[in-house]
Parts: sequence; C-alpha cells; structure tokens
Amino acid sequence: MLKNYFNIAWRNLRKHNAFAVINISGLALGLTAFWLITLYVADEMSYDRFHANADQIYRVVHYAHWGDNQMQLAPTSAPFGPALQAEFPEVKAFVRLVPEGGGVITYQNKRLKADDVFLADKNIFRVFSYPFLYGNPATALAKPDAIVLTESLAVKIFGSAATALNKTVKLNDQFTNLVTGVIKDVPENSHVQFSALQSLPANFTEGWQYFHLYTYLLLAPEANAKSLEAKLPAFAAKNIQKEMGVPDYRLALQPIKSIHLHSDLDYEIGANGNINTVYIFMAAALLILLIAIINYMNLTTARSFVRVREVGVRKVLGANQSQLIGLFLTESFLLTFLATVIAIFSIELALPYFNKFAGKELSVWQFGVGNTLFILVAFSFLISICSGSYPALFLSCFRAIPALKGQLGNLSASLLFRKSLVVFQFIIAVTMIFGSLVIYKQLSYAQTKDLGFNKEQVLTFHLESGKVREQVAVLKAQLLQSPFIEGAAVAGNPIGNNNIGGLGYWFDPENTGNFNAHNVSVQELMVDADFLQTLEIKLLAGRNFSRTTDQFQSMLINETLMKKLGLKNPIGIKAQFNTDDKGTRGERAIIGVVKDFHTYSLQHKVEPMVLVMPPVASMQDNVYVKIQPHHTAEALAYLTRVFKQFDPNNALEINFLDQNFARQYEAEQKQGKILLLFTILAVFISGLGLYGLATFTAAQRTKEIGIRKVLGATVANIVAILSKDFLKLVLLANVIAWPIAWWAMHNWLQNFAFKADLGLWIFVLTGVATLLIAMLTVSFQAVRSAVANPVESLRSE
Repeated sequence: MLKNYFNIAWRNLRKHNAFAVINISGLALGLTAFWLITLYVADEMSYDRFHANADQIYRVVHYAHWGDNQMQLAPTSAPFGPALQAEFPEVKAFVRLVPEGGGVITYQNKRLKADDVFLADKNIFRVFSYPFLYGNPATALAKPDAIVLTESLAVKIFGSAATALNKTVKLNDQFTNLVTGVIKDVPENSHVQFSALQSLPANFTEGWQYFHLYTYLLLAPEANAKSLEAKLPAFAAKNIQKEMGVPDYRLALQPIKSIHLHSDLDYEIGANGNINTVYIFMAAALLILLIAIINYMNLTTARSFVRVREVGVRKVLGANQSQLIGLFLTESFLLTFLATVIAIFSIELALPYFNKFAGKELSVWQFGVGNTLFILVAFSFLISICSGSYPALFLSCFRAIPALKGQLGNLSASLLFRKSLVVFQFIIAVTMIFGSLVIYKQLSYAQTKDLGFNKEQVLTFHLESGKVREQVAVLKAQLLQSPFIEGAAVAGNPIGNNNIGGLGYWFDPENTGNFNAHNVSVQELMVDADFLQTLEIKLLAGRNFSRTTDQFQSMLINETLMKKLGLKNPIGIKAQFNTDDKGTRGERAIIGVVKDFHTYSLQHKVEPMVLVMPPVASMQDNVYVKIQPHHTAEALAYLTRVFKQFDPNNALEINFLDQNFARQYEAEQKQGKILLLFTILAVFISGLGLYGLATFTAAQRTKEIGIRKVLGATVANIVAILSKDFLKLVLLANVIAWPIAWWAMHNWLQNFAFKADLGLWIFVLTGVATLLIAMLTVSFQAVRSAVANPVESLRSE
C-alpha cells in the first residue's frame, strides 16, 4: 500500500510539475533559512561549553552605586582570587587574566604584532580546557617569564609548532620569555580570545581598587554557587567595600556559559553576543518556516479543483477517508523530502556567504554527519505532517457524487482560513521589512551624526617604542612640515574603540576644602595641547592647555561634567584623584570647558569627562594626524617615511577615527544584513502563498469571469475585480503588523543612547512596498484569467 502511495504521489508531482516546482522551492527556501539560523543560534548558545568544568566555572563581577554614579564592572583587582579561595572552601581554584601582555614579539630577525597576549596564573589549565600539543599543562606557566603559544602563533613565529618548545622570544624588546607549551587555537566559541599566555608572578598582587584583570573561580563539584554568592556581602564589607567607602556594593558570580549572551558589563574582556538577538533570529527562523508551510497548505488546497474528480473516483471505488489522508500525506512527505535534499545543497552553497554576513565559521555538518542527517529526516517527516495535514483532511472530505461532477461545495470557511493564513504571512513580512528599514536608518544615523568633533580624515597610530614617545614633539613637528598634513596631536587612547578608562574624582565646587562630598566617576583622557585644534573640538569656556605649564595641575572638563556638578562657571574649581593604590591623592584645577564630544559609539551616552595632559612621556603613545582631503595617498606615504625614520623596527598600523566608530556597529550591521536576507526570503515565500490563493480564487470564479467578459468587461476590469480582495488582505496585514513592528524596533533601539526617530515615512514605505509586491503577484494570475477565452469557461459540462 505504501509503495503504491509513493508511486501515485510521484506521478502527480511529475504531471503537475509547475505546482511541484513552486511548492518544493518554497519549502526548500524555508528549510534553508531555518537551518542557517539554527546553525547560527546553536553556535551562539555553545559559547564556553567546551570546557570540561564549564558547569563549575564562574567569573567574579561587581556592582556599586553612589549618588548619581554607578559601576558595573567585569574586571576586578588582583586580591580577589587569592582572598576568595582562602576564605571559602567551595572555591577549588582561581585564575586571573590580565589583557595587557601584548605587543611586538621578536624571534631572531622575525618581528610580528600580537596584541592578544594575556598574562595568567599558573593554574589556568586546571580551570580551563585548552588542549596541549606540546609541553606540560601542570608546569607550563609555573615559572616566571614563561609563555604558552597557540598553534597558529607558533607557526607564524617558528614555521612549525613542533619546534617552538624551549625557544626564547622577546616581547616589546624588553621581556625575554621561554616557550614552555603550545596549545590548540582557542575555539571561536570562547568569550576569551588570545594567541599566547604569559605567566603572572606567583605572588602577584596590587590594591583592591585597581580594576584591570578578570577573575574566574572553579567551584568544587558539590558547591552551590547561589549559596556562595549569599556569603559574598560579608566578604566585600571587610575587604574592598570599606576601602572604597561605598555603601551600595555587590559582588556576583557569573556562570561562564552565560557570559557571551547574558553579560553586558563595562570593560568586557571581548565583544559579547546578545540573547535578544538570538531570540529574534530564532523567531525569524520559525516564522519563515511557518510561511513556507502555509504556502504548501495554500497551494495544495488551491489545486483542489484539479483533484476533486480524482477524489470522487477513489471514493466510488471504495477508498475511505483514512486511505485518502494517507495518500495525500505520502505526497506531502515526498515533496518535503525532495525540498530537504535541495535545501542541503542550498545550505552548502549559501553558507560561505552567510558566514561572511554573520562573522562565523559555521558548517552544515557541525553536529556530526549522522546526527545532522537524522535531524533533517526527522524534521522533514514532522514538516510533512504539519504542512500536509490540513490539505489531506480538506481533500479527503469531498463528497463522492458532487466530486465526480467537479463540484467543490461550500468552501467559504476554508477560504476564510486561507485568507487568514495569507494575512499572517504578510504580517511577518511587513514586520521584517519594517525592522530592516529601522536598522538601516539607525546605522545611517550613527554614521552621520555630529559627534562633537571632526572625525573625517583623522587617523591614529600607536607608538610601541618608548624612545619614540620621548621624541613626540619632534615627530609632530616633522609631520607638520608636509603640506598634506593639517594637524598632529597626542592622546593616551584612540577614541572610538569604547575602551577609555574610568576614574573617581573628588570635586570641591564651593572651594571649602571639602572634596569628599562630591565623588564623581569620570572618563579620563590624556591629551596634549594640540588635541582640541586637531579634532576641531570647541572650547566653551576658559582656555586650552599650555604646552609648558599645565602638565600636572590643570584639567579640562566637558559639558556633561559641568552640568553634573551644577556649576555655571567651573573655572578654577579644584578636584582630587588617586595617584596610587594606597589612596595618595593629587590635585588639579579646572582651566576650561569643552563641548561634549563622543569618545564611545552611540550605544553609549556621553559620560562626564576629564581631559588631562600626559604626566610622563610613556603615556604619549597614540598620535592623531589630520590629513588633507583628496590627498590621502600622499599624506600616508609621507607619514610612513617619517615614522620609519623614528622607529625602523616596528610596523606602522594606521586606524582612521571614522572606521574606529564604525567597527562598534559591526554587530548591528551583521544583524541588519542577516535580517535583510531573511526578509527577502520571507517576502518571496509570502508572494508564492499569495499566488496560490490567487490561483484558487481565479479557478473558483472562472465562469463569473467568462460572463463578465461576454457582457463587455475589459481585462483591466477583471484584474481590478480579482486584485482588490487580495490588496485588502495585505493592507489589513500592514495595519496589524505596524504596532507589532514599532514595539519590536522601539525595544531594539533602546540599545542606543542616541537613536533615530521612527518617522511616519517608514510606515508608509513598508505599506507601499508590500502592496506593490502583492499587486505584482496577484496581477500575474489575474491577467492570465482575464485574457482566457470565455467560451472555454462557459462551455456546458
């Protein structure tokens, strides 16, 4: 019986090949989109789960709130790890990671840049699972000046990872390190990415408030993280909280498996994902697949008039309803299986491009060949049941005698159901189109918004050499000799990378000598006297730095800090700040106020900021150069020659400020590209569904169309009559989708402190686009019906 069902199903598909192609294409596209997003989501959900002890690893983070200030930090300080292990038996081991060990690695005559070198405690390989290729994980970082390389870095330095062990390399021409191990490259699905690990000193420690490293705890298998977390307030009170003088302070333990998708703290160790993005993509995958299933149901029921006599004959010959349902479900399974096979090839073809969009290295078979095939076959069976059940029940319920006459009976309820499905499809399509437009508008807004300075044609480069930093004034003077260079300045950080440090300042607005009453957390940026002019930052009050007299006792502040202090004229107001871990304070006076400018991307609001001059030459490590428009090549060539004169040993790595800021929106750009891709798919598949319903309706109204043509109706009249009902459905879908889309994208925009307005034009453009798509789709079938010979449709049965 089953073999007979498959034979009949195959003959039907071959006989009605146009129907088969449309249906299989729709399902194949839906399955392709679903599987691509499934691979993406699975990868996002897999972060840090490769560690053998992943369920017992937690990161220590902390939060504080005082006055209008707050702190939510991923980094901690050096004493946390040893103190927590000493006090709590639940802590089996700890490891601290310091992301400050990078620089230029030298081996013999070979030099290469490696900024992603971390310093780590010796027991890192006890906590984390990084498979060793060469060396002993128990002793690799036990001695000072030891370094463990990843396989790819070892190959770059030595040509072969096998020859790296016990070789000596230099870091930044200062520190000699012995290679004691080579590990496999860190998996992509790790929130910590590095190319090498240096050993931290065995008794490494600093002050409690020097937050620059990351502390991870390995808890004992029987330990309960929540119970341990409940003990941390007492630990904090007798250690760091008393020293900070902050009453509202909280320590927390983050499961390592939740960091990538659920953590959005300040100074994360790397760029994290977002669980809301995962939810959006999961919803998109399910909705696109649902659109494809709806298409199958609509197209199959639209063909019911073709198969009504077949059903009648089978019933007369003794076929019961269950047998007919089995036949139609078999056809559905065959069609879905073919769509799945096509989808596998489509995924293979699309995956390289999708990986480029998503910034991933996904593979079709990343779950294993056997598991993947089993999932796909099981999924095909499930989809065939979901998509084929309603058409099978619908077709098997025709009464035998009317069916033999080709009569479908009263299908008003069925038609209403199918119209509802089309409305649902276009609600999804409208929402996705709306979302794509909002993302495009926000990213365009981010690229064009006035940031408070002129970022165009401004580049930065880092000075690796300490000797060159001592010659910065001479370097700047020589750069300015070129007619293609308009300005040169120095700062402690390149802005736009979202990594400027914070510091606590104690202000005395009333000049009473009482500094402790006004503690403000600020961003501190070290700049020289040419910084404002080079970046065209406006000075609102007071004066700029002097090149000779303001190095230690003076500072500039921004508008936001002036407003936070409640001052109209802050010139001369003094502030204190910590100069070391022991609480020793220095003092500066405000000499000027600058207009607010963005140092971070638009996801972040403008924070209170203090500008100070670099107190020592070693902190003059980032040079800003403004070059003339239309002379970029000449300016870069001159800049390269001058740099090589001062530093022949290190490579010049240039970053333009506008590119720095643009990189901060990479996650949103990837989201936008992926959403646009699947929006196009959703619209295309929805168009197929609308075409199916138009086909069904045109077949139902064949005689009506013939009569109207005989009575003088033109082709345009017929097209208008057949199209208006469908356009009403699409318009209804817009009305329903607009508030849903607005709510979804309004929430997405909350990720930005500065956001574009959701103007009326987005609603109008979305509506016009979907109506045009629907009009083109329906008109094709309507014109075919309108130009048909009315004699054929009115011929007596």
